[in-house]
Amino acid sequence: MADYAIRQLEEIPDVLGDYPGEMRMTAASDLGNEQVSFTWRRMPAGTGGKGSYGHRHKMQEEIYFVASGSLQFKLEEEVLDIEAGTVVRIAPRVCRSVWNEGPDDAVLIMCSIKSDDPEGDHETVADFWPE
Repeated sequence: MADYAIRQLEEIPDVLGDYPGEMRMTAASDLGNEQVSFTWRRMPAGTGGKGSYGHRHKMQEEIYFVASGSLQFKLEEEVLDIEAGTVVRIAPRVCRSVWNEGPDDAVLIMCSIKSDDPEGDHETVADFWPE
């Protein structure tokens, strides 16, 4: 394998299935990344975690970048309105969820270390963001 890889975003699998929008993760691709995880997510209005669950990581820090639109972040008990061009660092153990109130699509980019055991580091928190 070469010491570099180039892919078009559309070549990275969309892992959302029937859920509205798109989420393309390098962990689900053949990019060959060994240390860094990159996720691109397009969120239509009215999608995300509100009325649903949140999640936290045991060890993994995440960096979120709102590339377009605006999003609401729920970080523990605080709800924040975050505009395009804003970077949000979330430490391990902080419960989080993201919601697009709309009216437009938003694009969110997430970066973290690549985990060999993503499910082992991930904890779902039911009823985290009631409507």
